Amino acid sequence: MASSSGNDDDLTIPRAAINKMIKETLPNVRVANDARELVVNCCTEFIHLISSEANEICNKSEKKTISPEHVIQALESLGFGSYISEVKEVLQECKTVALKRRKASSRLENLGIPEEELLRQQQELFAKARQQQAELAQQEWLQMQQAAQQAQLAPEIALETRQETGAVTPGGGEVRLIHVKTSS
Repeated sequence: MASSSGNDDDLTIPRAAINKMIKETLPNVRVANDARELVVNCCTEFIHLISSEANEICNKSEKKTISPEHVIQALESLGFGSYISEVKEVLQECKTVALKRRKASSRLENLGIPEEELLRQQQELFAKARQQQAELAQQEWLQMQQAAQQAQLAPEIALETRQETGAVTPGGGEVRLIHVKTSS
């Protein structure tokens, strides 16, 4: 049933996973490479068979997602009813592990700090950040004011210096302003 197209590797179980399962199941038995390959192909074909049947059952029940119940019904309809009790046990284990993962991934629960305390700490951090931002804005404003004052004074100082040296005519002759660079 496997297709003979060039991308069969995309549709198989990783060989490392199969090798690990074989080693765990049969620790003292050597398995030839062609036997391992056969196991991979059989597993892949079994998965295709079960998933196709589960998909048909899903479609018949007018659902869009294959559920565990569809897989269990597929096992029964294909004559693998003897596996159903083990499948249900594994399904329960998977649900338990998934629930534990969800709980473990919740940062709030892992911290052990009540949510109210976390909110209070967050508000403190926000207030501190706002205060720092306001102080920074105040400093920038003061620097701009100082630069503006220096820019206003610089041409006046240059004009006074020229008048003292006689570079500018006192009667209103042409006045050339010198641009003085200031560092801020």
